[in-house]
Amino acid sequence: MERVIFHCDLNAFYASVELLSYPELRQAPVAVCGDPAARHGIILAKNEAAKAMGVRTAETIWQAKRKCPDLTLLPAHHDKYRYYSRLAGELYGRYTDLVEPFGIDESWLDVTGTLHLFGGDPRALADRLRREMKEELGLTISVGVSFNKVFAKLGSDYKKPDATTVIRREDVPRLVWPLPVTDLLFVGRATAAALESRGIHTIGDLARADREGLGRLLGKHGLQLHDYATGAEHSPVRPAGQTPPPKSVGNGLTFRRDLVGREEIRAGVQLLCERVAARLRRHQLKCLTVQVALRSPEFKTVSRQKAAPSPTNVSRVIGQCAMELIEGAWNWSAPLRAMTITAAGLVSEEEAGEQMDLFAPQAAQRRQKQEKMERAMDQLREKFGADVIGYASRQTRTARSITGDEGEEEGEKGK
Repeated sequence: MERVIFHCDLNAFYASVELLSYPELRQAPVAVCGDPAARHGIILAKNEAAKAMGVRTAETIWQAKRKCPDLTLLPAHHDKYRYYSRLAGELYGRYTDLVEPFGIDESWLDVTGTLHLFGGDPRALADRLRREMKEELGLTISVGVSFNKVFAKLGSDYKKPDATTVIRREDVPRLVWPLPVTDLLFVGRATAAALESRGIHTIGDLARADREGLGRLLGKHGLQLHDYATGAEHSPVRPAGQTPPPKSVGNGLTFRRDLVGREEIRAGVQLLCERVAARLRRHQLKCLTVQVALRSPEFKTVSRQKAAPSPTNVSRVIGQCAMELIEGAWNWSAPLRAMTITAAGLVSEEEAGEQMDLFAPQAAQRRQKQEKMERAMDQLREKFGADVIGYASRQTRTARSITGDEGEEEGEKGK
C-alpha cells in the first residue's frame, strides 16, 4: 500500500502570528526583525507583500528598507511562536498520531492508516486542514501530499501561500525532476557546488546520475541524495517524542559590541561552550568534533573544525578546541561581530566511555573531574536558575558585559 505523507508548512509564520495583533497591516509590507539596539537587526520573517518587494529573510534591516521604504518592522515574540506551533500540532493530532515536527513551523504527518476515517481523499483532507487552520488559528499553511517525506516537503514548497500540491509517483518526472537541485532537502551551497561541478543542475540530473559515483563524490550523503531524487527515500514519520537524537548541537551569539583581543574573544567562547556542553549533557551525548564560525562586522564568515582530544561534553575541553581553531583562523586585533560554536560527530555517553591514556593519565583524570563538576553545576542551575553558579574568572565577568540572551541562536540538527 502506497503511503500518504503530508508536509504542512505554516506560511510566513512569525509575520503571520504578529499580524494577528495588527489586522490593519495585513495588506502592507511587514517584516519581523531582531533588536537593532542589541545589534540583532536582521529580518527574521516577512509577509507576502514584503516578499514581493524583494525583502529577504536574514538580510539586514537597512538592506530591506532600501528595497522597501514603507516596510513596517515588528519585534519578535518567540513565546507566541511556540504557543501557536503547539496549537498547530494539536490540530494535526486530530487526524493522526504520527506527527513529526521539522522546526517550529513545519511538520510531517503520516495519514496512511487514518485517511479512510476522513473520506479517503488525500487532497480533500489537506484542504480541510488548511481551512481549519485558517478558521481556528487565523494562520495559513501550504500542504504537500506525496508518498514519502522528501517529496511531501517539495510539494509544500511548490506553491505558496495557502495551497495544496499533490505529487504522486507518476508526477515525479513532470513536477519534480525539472526543479533546481537546490530545492531538494539537505542540498546546501557546498553540496550544490559539488554537484554542479559534475553537471548536475536539476533534481532530474541527480536522479539520472550514477549512484556509486555520487557516493564517491559526497560519501553517504551522495547516496542519500540520489535516493531522495529518485523517490527511493522511505524514512518513517516519527511522533515528536520519538525523533532521533541531534547530529550536532550549536549556539551562536551576535555580541552587543564587537569583540577585540584574545581576552574578549575567549570570554565569548567560554559562554557559548558552557551552553553547548550543558545541552550535550542534557541529551546524554558527547562530541567528537568542534566547529567554530566567526563573523566580521562586514558579515564575512570564517569556519573551521577539528577533532576533540576525546569524546567530550565538558565546556573547558570544547573551549580549548575552539580557541585553538580561532588562533589559526582569526587576527586577534580584528573586530568580531558574531560567533557560533557547534559540537558535531555526536555519540552517546555509553558509546563514548573514555579509556585512560597510558601516556597522559592525568589529562584524562582532569577531564573526568571537570565533567563531574559541570554535572553538579547543571543540577544547581536546574534547581535555582541559570545564574546561580558559574566559573569565577575574569572571562566570565567580561562575557556578561558583552553578551545578552536576546541575541542567542540555538540549534540542534538531525535528519
